[in-house]
Amino acid sequence: MSAVPVPPPPAPRKRRMVRPLAIFAVLGPGVIAASAGNDAGGITTFSSAGSEFVYSMLFVMVLVGIALVIVQEMCARLGAYTGEGLISLVREQFSLRMGAFAVTALLVANLGLVVSEFAGIGAAMEIFGVSRYISVPLAAAVIFSVVVLGSYKKAERVFLLLSLVFLAYPVSMVLADPDWGQVASNALWPHFEHSEAFLFLAVAIIGTTITPYMQLYQAAAVADRGIGPDDYPAERVETIAGSIFASLIAMSILIATAATIGGSGPLSSASDAAKALEPVAGGGAEALFAVGLLGASLLAAAVVPLSTAYGVAEAVGAERSVSRRFREAPLFLGLFTAQVVIGAAIALIPGNLIDLLITMQILNGVITPVILTFILILANRRSVLGDAVNRPRFKVVATICVVVVSILAAIVLVLTILGWLGLN
Repeated sequence: MSAVPVPPPPAPRKRRMVRPLAIFAVLGPGVIAASAGNDAGGITTFSSAGSEFVYSMLFVMVLVGIALVIVQEMCARLGAYTGEGLISLVREQFSLRMGAFAVTALLVANLGLVVSEFAGIGAAMEIFGVSRYISVPLAAAVIFSVVVLGSYKKAERVFLLLSLVFLAYPVSMVLADPDWGQVASNALWPHFEHSEAFLFLAVAIIGTTITPYMQLYQAAAVADRGIGPDDYPAERVETIAGSIFASLIAMSILIATAATIGGSGPLSSASDAAKALEPVAGGGAEALFAVGLLGASLLAAAVVPLSTAYGVAEAVGAERSVSRRFREAPLFLGLFTAQVVIGAAIALIPGNLIDLLITMQILNGVITPVILTFILILANRRSVLGDAVNRPRFKVVATICVVVVSILAAIVLVLTILGWLGLN
Protein backbone atom coordinates (compact mmCIF):
# COMPACT_ATOMS: atom_id res chain seq x y z
CA MET A 1 0.00 0.00 0.00
CA SER A 2 1.55 3.29 -1.13
CA ALA A 3 1.97 6.19 1.27
CA VAL A 4 -0.34 9.14 0.93
CA PRO A 5 1.69 12.05 -0.42
CA VAL A 6 2.09 14.90 2.04
CA PRO A 7 1.46 18.36 0.54
CA PRO A 8 4.48 20.65 0.62
CA PRO A 9 4.49 23.46 3.21
CA PRO A 10 3.54 26.96 2.00
CA ALA A 11 6.35 28.88 0.41
CA PRO A 12 8.05 31.35 2.76
CA ARG A 13 7.62 34.08 0.17
CA LYS A 14 3.83 33.88 0.39
CA ARG A 15 3.89 33.99 4.17
CA ARG A 16 5.99 37.15 4.11
CA MET A 17 3.50 38.86 1.78
CA VAL A 18 0.76 38.64 4.38
CA ARG A 19 2.30 41.31 6.61
CA PRO A 20 2.13 44.32 4.25
CA LEU A 21 -1.36 43.30 3.19
CA ALA A 22 -2.45 43.10 6.81
CA ILE A 23 -0.98 46.52 7.52
CA PHE A 24 -2.77 47.99 4.50
CA ALA A 25 -6.03 46.41 5.64
CA VAL A 26 -6.10 48.43 8.88
CA LEU A 27 -5.81 51.77 7.06
CA GLY A 28 -9.03 53.65 7.47
CA PRO A 29 -10.47 56.14 9.99
CA GLY A 30 -7.11 57.37 11.32
CA VAL A 31 -5.61 58.20 7.92
CA ILE A 32 -8.88 59.60 6.56
CA ALA A 33 -9.63 61.82 9.57
CA ALA A 34 -6.10 63.24 9.76
CA SER A 35 -5.78 63.71 5.98
CA ALA A 36 -9.13 65.50 5.83
CA GLY A 37 -7.58 68.21 8.00
CA ASN A 38 -5.27 69.08 5.10
CA ASP A 39 -8.27 70.30 3.14
CA ALA A 40 -8.68 73.40 0.98
CA GLY A 41 -8.44 75.61 4.06
CA GLY A 42 -5.46 73.68 5.37
CA ILE A 43 -3.50 73.91 2.10
CA THR A 44 -4.25 77.62 1.88
CA THR A 45 -3.35 78.28 5.54
CA PHE A 46 -0.05 76.34 5.41
CA SER A 47 0.85 77.99 2.10
CA SER A 48 0.04 81.42 3.49
CA ALA A 49 2.21 80.72 6.57
CA GLY A 50 5.17 79.87 4.33
CA SER A 51 4.52 82.81 2.04
CA GLU A 52 4.23 85.37 4.84
CA PHE A 53 6.56 84.08 7.59
CA VAL A 54 8.86 81.72 5.65
CA TYR A 55 9.93 78.91 8.10
CA SER A 56 9.00 80.67 11.37
CA MET A 57 5.77 78.69 11.82
CA LEU A 58 7.47 75.29 11.71
CA PHE A 59 7.96 75.02 15.49
CA VAL A 60 4.26 75.77 15.97
CA MET A 61 3.41 73.06 13.45
CA VAL A 62 5.62 70.50 15.23
CA LEU A 63 3.83 71.19 18.53
CA VAL A 64 0.42 71.06 16.83
CA GLY A 65 1.40 67.77 15.16
CA ILE A 66 2.21 66.23 18.55
CA ALA A 67 -1.11 67.48 19.90
CA LEU A 68 -2.89 65.98 16.87
CA VAL A 69 -1.44 62.53 17.60
CA ILE A 70 -2.57 62.74 21.23
CA VAL A 71 -6.08 63.97 20.44
CA GLN A 72 -6.78 61.55 17.59
CA GLU A 73 -5.54 58.60 19.66
CA MET A 74 -7.96 59.49 22.46
CA CYS A 75 -10.83 59.73 19.96
CA ALA A 76 -10.00 56.36 18.38
CA ARG A 77 -9.75 54.78 21.84
CA LEU A 78 -13.12 56.21 22.86
CA GLY A 79 -14.74 54.87 19.68
CA ALA A 80 -13.17 51.42 20.01
CA TYR A 81 -13.83 50.83 23.71
CA THR A 82 -17.35 52.29 23.87
CA GLY A 83 -18.67 51.59 20.37
CA GLU A 84 -20.04 55.14 20.31
CA GLY A 85 -19.19 58.52 18.83
CA LEU A 86 -18.17 61.60 20.82
CA ILE A 87 -21.51 63.39 20.87
CA SER A 88 -23.27 60.20 21.96
CA LEU A 89 -20.83 59.96 24.87
CA VAL A 90 -21.30 63.64 25.72
CA ARG A 91 -25.07 63.09 25.76
CA GLU A 92 -24.69 60.17 28.16
CA GLN A 93 -22.01 61.61 30.44
CA PHE A 94 -23.04 65.26 30.68
CA SER A 95 -26.21 67.28 31.11
CA LEU A 96 -28.66 67.96 28.30
CA ARG A 97 -27.48 71.56 28.13
CA MET A 98 -23.86 70.50 27.73
CA GLY A 99 -24.84 68.09 24.97
CA ALA A 100 -26.78 70.83 23.19
CA PHE A 101 -23.81 73.17 23.57
CA ALA A 102 -21.47 70.60 22.00
CA VAL A 103 -23.80 70.05 19.05
CA THR A 104 -24.18 73.81 18.54
CA ALA A 105 -20.39 74.27 18.57
CA LEU A 106 -20.10 71.46 16.02
CA LEU A 107 -22.72 72.96 13.72
CA VAL A 108 -21.11 76.42 13.88
CA ALA A 109 -17.64 75.00 13.24
CA ASN A 110 -18.77 72.93 10.25
CA LEU A 111 -21.23 75.38 8.74
CA GLY A 112 -18.75 77.41 6.72
CA LEU A 113 -16.35 74.50 6.17
CA VAL A 114 -18.71 72.60 3.89
CA VAL A 115 -19.09 75.75 1.79
CA SER A 116 -15.34 76.33 1.70
CA GLU A 117 -14.64 72.74 0.58
CA PHE A 118 -16.96 73.12 -2.40
CA ALA A 119 -15.43 76.52 -3.07
CA GLY A 120 -12.06 74.74 -3.14
CA ILE A 121 -13.42 72.24 -5.66
CA GLY A 122 -14.65 75.11 -7.83
CA ALA A 123 -11.35 76.98 -7.61
CA ALA A 124 -9.37 73.84 -8.49
CA MET A 125 -11.48 73.05 -11.56
CA GLU A 126 -11.38 76.67 -12.76
CA ILE A 127 -7.60 76.24 -13.12
CA PHE A 128 -8.44 73.53 -15.70
CA GLY A 129 -10.87 75.92 -17.38
CA VAL A 130 -14.01 74.20 -16.03
CA SER A 131 -16.68 76.53 -14.67
CA ARG A 132 -17.59 76.06 -11.01
CA TYR A 133 -21.22 76.02 -12.13
CA ILE A 134 -20.43 72.66 -13.71
CA SER A 135 -17.79 71.21 -11.38
CA VAL A 136 -19.45 71.98 -8.01
CA PRO A 137 -22.85 70.36 -8.78
CA LEU A 138 -21.06 67.39 -10.37
CA ALA A 139 -18.83 66.97 -7.31
CA ALA A 140 -21.87 67.16 -5.02
CA ALA A 141 -23.56 64.40 -7.03
CA VAL A 142 -20.44 62.19 -6.85
CA ILE A 143 -20.07 62.67 -3.07
CA PHE A 144 -23.76 61.92 -2.55
CA SER A 145 -23.48 58.73 -4.61
CA VAL A 146 -20.37 57.47 -2.82
CA VAL A 147 -21.72 58.03 0.69
CA VAL A 148 -25.50 57.63 0.46
CA LEU A 149 -25.74 54.99 -2.25
CA GLY A 150 -22.69 52.99 -1.19
CA SER A 151 -21.43 51.34 2.01
CA TYR A 152 -18.87 52.32 4.60
CA LYS A 153 -16.22 50.03 3.10
CA LYS A 154 -16.71 51.45 -0.40
CA ALA A 155 -16.73 55.03 0.87
CA GLU A 156 -13.60 54.36 2.91
CA ARG A 157 -11.74 53.07 -0.16
CA VAL A 158 -12.61 56.23 -2.08
CA PHE A 159 -11.51 58.39 0.87
CA LEU A 160 -8.18 56.54 1.12
CA LEU A 161 -7.62 56.94 -2.62
CA LEU A 162 -8.20 60.69 -2.35
CA SER A 163 -5.61 60.82 0.45
CA LEU A 164 -2.90 59.84 -2.06
CA VAL A 165 -3.03 63.30 -3.70
CA PHE A 166 -1.09 64.70 -0.75
CA LEU A 167 2.05 62.85 -1.87
CA ALA A 168 2.59 65.64 -4.41
CA TYR A 169 3.60 68.04 -1.64
CA PRO A 170 6.61 66.17 -0.13
CA VAL A 171 7.97 65.82 -3.67
CA SER A 172 7.43 69.54 -4.17
CA MET A 173 9.24 70.27 -0.89
CA VAL A 174 12.35 68.29 -1.86
CA LEU A 175 12.56 69.71 -5.38
CA ALA A 176 12.06 73.26 -4.08
CA ASP A 177 15.56 72.87 -2.54
CA PRO A 178 14.88 74.67 0.76
CA ASP A 179 17.58 75.73 3.22
CA TRP A 180 17.51 72.56 5.32
CA GLY A 181 19.56 74.20 8.07
CA GLN A 182 16.90 76.89 8.45
CA VAL A 183 14.18 74.24 8.27
CA ALA A 184 15.73 72.23 11.11
CA SER A 185 16.45 75.32 13.20
CA ASN A 186 12.90 76.65 12.91
CA ALA A 187 11.35 73.23 13.51
CA LEU A 188 13.36 72.46 16.66
CA TRP A 189 13.54 75.92 18.24
CA PRO A 190 10.81 78.59 18.49
CA HIS A 191 11.14 81.58 16.16
CA PHE A 192 8.00 83.46 17.15
CA GLU A 193 7.22 86.85 15.71
CA HIS A 194 5.52 89.35 18.00
CA SER A 195 2.69 90.38 15.72
CA GLU A 196 -1.04 89.99 15.63
CA ALA A 197 -0.84 88.46 12.14
CA PHE A 198 1.53 85.73 13.38
CA LEU A 199 -0.77 84.90 16.31
CA PHE A 200 -3.87 84.77 14.13
CA LEU A 201 -2.17 82.50 11.61
CA ALA A 202 -0.87 80.25 14.43
CA VAL A 203 -4.43 79.78 15.68
CA ALA A 204 -5.57 79.19 12.09
CA ILE A 205 -2.98 76.39 11.86
CA ILE A 206 -4.33 74.87 15.07
CA GLY A 207 -7.86 75.20 13.71
CA THR A 208 -7.11 73.48 10.43
CA THR A 209 -4.89 70.76 11.96
CA ILE A 210 -6.93 69.83 15.04
CA THR A 211 -10.37 70.45 13.59
CA PRO A 212 -13.51 69.43 15.53
CA TYR A 213 -14.95 67.46 12.61
CA MET A 214 -11.81 65.31 12.50
CA GLN A 215 -12.27 64.22 16.10
CA LEU A 216 -15.97 63.47 15.65
CA TYR A 217 -15.34 61.56 12.44
CA GLN A 218 -12.47 59.57 14.00
CA ALA A 219 -14.51 58.22 16.93
CA ALA A 220 -17.71 57.69 14.94
CA ALA A 221 -15.94 55.98 12.03
CA VAL A 222 -14.07 53.62 14.37
CA ALA A 223 -17.40 52.64 15.94
CA ASP A 224 -19.11 52.42 12.52
CA ARG A 225 -16.36 50.12 11.26
CA GLY A 226 -16.96 47.77 14.19
CA ILE A 227 -13.48 48.14 15.67
CA GLY A 228 -13.49 46.93 19.28
CA PRO A 229 -10.99 46.63 22.15
CA ASP A 230 -9.39 43.51 20.64
CA ASP A 231 -8.78 45.34 17.35
CA TYR A 232 -7.60 48.56 18.95
CA PRO A 233 -3.81 47.92 18.97
CA ALA A 234 -3.79 47.88 15.16
CA GLU A 235 -6.17 50.86 15.00
CA ARG A 236 -3.93 52.79 17.40
CA VAL A 237 -0.95 52.28 15.10
CA GLU A 238 -3.05 53.38 12.12
CA THR A 239 -4.32 56.46 13.96
CA ILE A 240 -0.87 57.60 15.06
CA ALA A 241 0.62 56.90 11.61
CA GLY A 242 -2.21 58.83 9.95
CA SER A 243 -1.69 61.84 12.23
CA ILE A 244 2.08 61.84 11.62
CA PHE A 245 1.50 61.51 7.86
CA ALA A 246 -0.91 64.46 7.88
CA SER A 247 1.49 66.60 9.94
CA LEU A 248 4.41 65.87 7.61
CA ILE A 249 2.26 66.75 4.60
CA ALA A 250 1.27 70.04 6.25
CA MET A 251 4.89 70.93 6.98
CA SER A 252 5.95 70.00 3.45
CA ILE A 253 3.34 72.43 2.06
CA LEU A 254 4.71 75.23 4.25
CA ILE A 255 8.35 74.41 3.42
CA ALA A 256 7.71 74.22 -0.34
CA THR A 257 5.90 77.55 -0.25
CA ALA A 258 8.55 79.20 1.95
CA ALA A 259 11.37 78.02 -0.35
CA THR A 260 9.75 79.45 -3.47
CA ILE A 261 7.68 82.51 -2.52
CA GLY A 262 8.62 82.96 1.17
CA GLY A 263 8.58 86.56 2.36
CA SER A 264 6.23 87.75 -0.37
CA GLY A 265 3.40 88.39 2.08
CA PRO A 266 -0.09 86.89 2.52
CA LEU A 267 -1.64 84.94 -0.35
CA SER A 268 -4.41 86.56 -2.32
CA SER A 269 -5.42 83.69 -4.62
CA ALA A 270 -5.10 79.96 -5.16
CA SER A 271 -2.75 80.58 -8.09
CA ASP A 272 -0.31 82.28 -5.70
CA ALA A 273 -0.11 79.10 -3.65
CA ALA A 274 0.38 77.11 -6.86
CA LYS A 275 3.72 78.82 -7.40
CA ALA A 276 5.14 76.66 -4.63
CA LEU A 277 4.91 73.66 -6.99
CA GLU A 278 6.85 75.26 -9.84
CA PRO A 279 10.03 73.25 -9.01
CA VAL A 280 8.03 70.07 -9.66
CA ALA A 281 5.95 70.93 -12.67
CA GLY A 282 7.35 74.16 -14.11
CA GLY A 283 4.60 75.67 -16.23
CA GLY A 284 2.25 72.92 -15.08
CA ALA A 285 2.52 73.95 -11.42
CA GLU A 286 -1.02 75.29 -11.34
CA ALA A 287 -2.38 72.05 -12.75
CA LEU A 288 -0.53 69.98 -10.13
CA PHE A 289 -1.70 72.29 -7.37
CA ALA A 290 -5.25 72.01 -8.72
CA VAL A 291 -5.11 68.20 -8.51
CA GLY A 292 -4.00 68.39 -4.86
CA LEU A 293 -6.61 71.02 -4.03
CA LEU A 294 -9.34 69.06 -5.81
CA GLY A 295 -8.56 65.77 -4.05
CA ALA A 296 -8.25 67.44 -0.65
CA SER A 297 -11.50 69.37 -1.10
CA LEU A 298 -13.42 66.30 -2.29
CA LEU A 299 -12.22 64.30 0.73
CA ALA A 300 -13.17 67.00 3.23
CA ALA A 301 -16.44 67.82 1.43
CA ALA A 302 -17.51 64.27 2.29
CA VAL A 303 -15.96 63.98 5.77
CA VAL A 304 -17.14 67.36 7.18
CA PRO A 305 -20.88 66.81 6.59
CA LEU A 306 -20.47 63.18 7.69
CA SER A 307 -19.04 64.32 11.02
CA THR A 308 -21.97 66.72 11.50
CA ALA A 309 -24.47 64.01 10.63
CA TYR A 310 -22.80 61.59 13.05
CA GLY A 311 -22.84 64.22 15.80
CA VAL A 312 -26.47 65.28 15.45
CA ALA A 313 -27.72 61.69 15.06
CA GLU A 314 -25.74 60.69 18.15
CA ALA A 315 -27.19 63.61 20.09
CA VAL A 316 -30.77 62.45 19.53
CA GLY A 317 -30.02 58.72 19.60
CA ALA A 318 -30.93 58.13 15.95
CA GLU A 319 -29.53 55.44 13.64
CA ARG A 320 -26.23 56.52 12.08
CA SER A 321 -24.14 54.52 9.62
CA VAL A 322 -22.90 55.00 6.07
CA SER A 323 -23.84 51.36 5.47
CA ARG A 324 -27.55 52.08 6.14
CA ARG A 325 -30.14 53.05 3.56
CA PHE A 326 -32.23 56.22 3.65
CA ARG A 327 -35.28 54.49 5.14
CA GLU A 328 -33.09 53.00 7.91
CA ALA A 329 -31.23 56.21 8.84
CA PRO A 330 -33.32 59.10 7.47
CA LEU A 331 -31.99 61.78 9.86
CA PHE A 332 -28.33 60.81 9.44
CA LEU A 333 -28.35 60.55 5.63
CA GLY A 334 -30.87 63.37 5.24
CA LEU A 335 -28.69 65.77 7.20
CA PHE A 336 -25.62 64.71 5.22
CA THR A 337 -27.48 65.29 1.95
CA ALA A 338 -28.81 68.69 3.06
CA GLN A 339 -25.31 69.89 3.97
CA VAL A 340 -23.91 68.78 0.61
CA VAL A 341 -26.71 70.52 -1.31
CA ILE A 342 -26.57 73.75 0.72
CA GLY A 343 -22.77 73.85 0.77
CA ALA A 344 -22.55 73.37 -2.99
CA ALA A 345 -25.23 76.00 -3.62
CA ILE A 346 -23.57 78.68 -1.47
CA ALA A 347 -20.14 77.90 -2.96
CA LEU A 348 -21.47 79.02 -6.35
CA ILE A 349 -21.80 82.58 -5.03
CA PRO A 350 -18.74 84.63 -6.09
CA GLY A 351 -16.32 85.55 -3.27
CA ASN A 352 -12.70 85.60 -2.11
CA LEU A 353 -11.73 81.97 -1.50
CA ILE A 354 -8.55 82.75 0.44
CA ASP A 355 -10.28 85.07 2.92
CA LEU A 356 -13.12 82.58 3.43
CA LEU A 357 -10.81 79.61 4.00
CA ILE A 358 -8.50 81.30 6.50
CA THR A 359 -11.40 82.91 8.38
CA MET A 360 -13.02 79.48 8.80
CA GLN A 361 -9.78 78.03 10.16
CA ILE A 362 -9.60 80.82 12.77
CA LEU A 363 -13.22 80.08 13.73
CA ASN A 364 -12.33 76.40 14.10
CA GLY A 365 -9.31 77.35 16.20
CA VAL A 366 -11.62 79.19 18.61
CA ILE A 367 -14.18 76.37 18.80
CA THR A 368 -11.65 73.51 18.97
CA PRO A 369 -10.95 73.92 22.74
CA VAL A 370 -14.63 73.19 23.46
CA ILE A 371 -14.49 69.81 21.72
CA LEU A 372 -11.02 69.02 23.09
CA THR A 373 -12.21 69.63 26.65
CA PHE A 374 -15.03 67.11 26.21
CA ILE A 375 -12.60 64.57 24.72
CA LEU A 376 -10.12 65.00 27.57
CA ILE A 377 -12.76 64.60 30.28
CA LEU A 378 -14.24 61.51 28.62
CA ALA A 379 -10.83 59.86 28.12
CA ASN A 380 -9.98 60.54 31.78
CA ARG A 381 -13.13 58.84 33.09
CA ARG A 382 -12.72 55.25 34.19
CA SER A 383 -16.51 54.87 34.04
CA VAL A 384 -16.25 55.41 30.27
CA LEU A 385 -13.04 53.59 29.31
CA GLY A 386 -12.34 51.30 32.26
CA ASP A 387 -8.72 50.15 32.22
CA ALA A 388 -8.17 51.96 28.88
CA VAL A 389 -8.48 55.32 30.64
CA ASN A 390 -5.69 57.91 30.18
CA ARG A 391 -2.56 57.04 32.12
CA PRO A 392 -1.21 59.72 34.54
CA ARG A 393 1.64 60.94 32.28
CA PHE A 394 -0.55 60.89 29.18
CA LYS A 395 -3.22 62.81 31.11
CA VAL A 396 -0.72 65.56 32.00
CA VAL A 397 0.49 65.94 28.41
CA ALA A 398 -3.05 65.92 27.01
CA THR A 399 -4.15 68.52 29.56
CA ILE A 400 -1.25 70.80 28.64
CA CYS A 401 -2.22 70.52 24.94
CA VAL A 402 -5.83 71.47 25.64
CA VAL A 403 -4.86 74.37 27.95
CA VAL A 404 -2.37 75.86 25.47
CA VAL A 405 -4.82 75.62 22.58
CA SER A 406 -7.53 77.19 24.76
CA ILE A 407 -5.30 80.10 25.80
CA LEU A 408 -4.31 80.87 22.20
CA ALA A 409 -7.93 80.67 21.08
CA ALA A 410 -9.01 82.99 23.91
CA ILE A 411 -6.34 85.56 22.97
CA VAL A 412 -7.45 85.53 19.33
CA LEU A 413 -11.08 85.87 20.37
CA VAL A 414 -10.27 88.88 22.57
CA LEU A 415 -8.17 90.51 19.83
CA THR A 416 -10.95 89.93 17.31
CA ILE A 417 -13.56 91.55 19.57
CA LEU A 418 -11.24 94.49 20.28
CA GLY A 419 -10.72 94.84 16.54
CA TRP A 420 -14.47 95.01 15.98
CA LEU A 421 -14.65 97.75 18.63
CA GLY A 422 -11.67 99.57 17.14
CA LEU A 423 -9.66 99.25 20.37
CA ASN A 424 -6.56 97.35 19.23
